[in-house]
Amino acid sequence: MRKIIASAITFYQKFISLDTGIFSYKKGTTCVFYPTCSEYTKQGVIKYGVIKGSFLGFKRIIRCHPWQKEHIDPLP
Repeated sequence: MRKIIASAITFYQKFISLDTGIFSYKKGTTCVFYPTCSEYTKQGVIKYGVIKGSFLGFKRIIRCHPWQKEHIDPLP
């Protein structure tokens, strides 16, 4: 199941994401976090499993807003 979710996130990153996919309007990422929320979630799913990794990704997305200062936020 981890591989399926990770593959779905990779597909999203390459083709759908407005940040890094084919629809991106800038070179590179516009995300305020490093790594991006999708990459963070993918790493979490691979490391901790689908449930905990998805929960960590959800918490990360909730913290994201336009007034957020850029910073590095590695996976725990």
